[in-house]
Amino acid sequence: MSSEANESTGLKRTLKTRHLSMIALGGTIGTGLFVTSGATVAQAGPFGALTAYAVMGLMVYFLMTSLGEMATYMPVSGSFSTYADRFVDPAFGFAMGWNFWLNWAVTVAVEAATVGVVMGYWFPHMPSWIWSFGTLVLIVLINLLSTKTYGEAEFWMAMIKVVAVLAFLAVGFAMIFGIMTYKPDVTGNLTVGSHGFVNGFNGILAVLMVAGFSFQGTEFIGITAGESETPETSVPTAIHQVFWRILIFYIGAIFVIGAIIYYKDPSLLSASEDNIAVSPFTLVFERAGLASAAAVMNAVILTSVISSANSGLYTSSRMLYSMSEEGMAPKFFQQINPKTGIPTRALVVTVVVSALTLATSLVGKNVYLYLVAASGLTGFITWIGIAVCAYRFRRAFQAQGHTVKELRYHAKWFPVGPILALIMSVIVVAGQDLASFQGPISNWNWQAIITTYLAIPIFLALYCYYKFKYHTKVRPLTEVDLKTDSRPMD
Repeated sequence: MSSEANESTGLKRTLKTRHLSMIALGGTIGTGLFVTSGATVAQAGPFGALTAYAVMGLMVYFLMTSLGEMATYMPVSGSFSTYADRFVDPAFGFAMGWNFWLNWAVTVAVEAATVGVVMGYWFPHMPSWIWSFGTLVLIVLINLLSTKTYGEAEFWMAMIKVVAVLAFLAVGFAMIFGIMTYKPDVTGNLTVGSHGFVNGFNGILAVLMVAGFSFQGTEFIGITAGESETPETSVPTAIHQVFWRILIFYIGAIFVIGAIIYYKDPSLLSASEDNIAVSPFTLVFERAGLASAAAVMNAVILTSVISSANSGLYTSSRMLYSMSEEGMAPKFFQQINPKTGIPTRALVVTVVVSALTLATSLVGKNVYLYLVAASGLTGFITWIGIAVCAYRFRRAFQAQGHTVKELRYHAKWFPVGPILALIMSVIVVAGQDLASFQGPISNWNWQAIITTYLAIPIFLALYCYYKFKYHTKVRPLTEVDLKTDSRPMD
């Protein structure tokens, strides 16, 4: 297959290894690290937060290596939706694809709204919606130019995040080792509660939820494989880097925050996108004597949010295009710009839905909140689907007489890895709002339950609709299609 074009889809293979690596990194570093990481230390203590992020990071690593095994063998832009169709059940693929598209079409709007709030730091008197809709225009232009332009934009925006985190770690450890003027009580801060753990298991469980949302976006690597020049080498490289960067950036940053800032500091719990002055990153830089820390971190967070919106538009448009190719979305979305290789119609319709979602935030708050709720758990549902697909793929591969040695890249600890990822994802989904189920059923907080778990019935409705309309069945392992779009070893 040519390195310039994906013959099965018409998309151009122009993303290089460095693009995929930075896109994978950009999916893991965002406001979850820069803003809400401080709240995790307040909830679970420094070592409780570290434990939760380490467990979730390990789970994501298993999940990504499982996705990597499939993506290097069958690099398609439909990724996990296509895998769910071919390895499990067409109805499962249909639900996975539309679930993912809905999630990111709404999330693009949420990120655009966040840009408006962040820009309020410098322009407090200008309406935020101007910046929000301006962001949509910007990311559409980036995505319309070419896939390579998107890759370059993500590369440099991710680079800004990397530099910010490395600077934070350097300054933080300098303070911990007494090199800076400010001398924190490192021992006292790290041993709060029960040897650094606060609120016991419940504290760790609460942080698991936050960590799960922080790591969402890592699955983008599966979709970018469909436009990678060399997916068989680029995807494994990017996946390994995700694991080590999670380890270094998240674990290192949370250790620094826990060591320098006392866990009961009110700033840790009040940090949010609309109050960057109390971001744990800002607090650490300010205590190091960097007066312009808030402005710098606001710029970094602005970059992070735009990057998330940019990636969300790219991946959701590719998913819509791929579903159209698979017959699970109208053929209207199959149109490709022959010069740029961009699925223009899928891109434009996706951003229109994002713009309408953003408009509801201005005129109908309740509608907007339900739209956001509908996308809330879809990332975890995607993870569950990836784990199921990985297990089925390997079993089908072996059932059809193949050996693992024929695969270019192997999932780690199979079958323990995908099974563990599946169990952890289910636990995180189920534990999102257990407090609303307390007491007799008449006293349950049904409004909170609906807004928290709305994504689940939507997924099930999509699955059942396709299942009953087309009478699909789970594909027997020996009949799974392992040839179409495959790249077996020579």
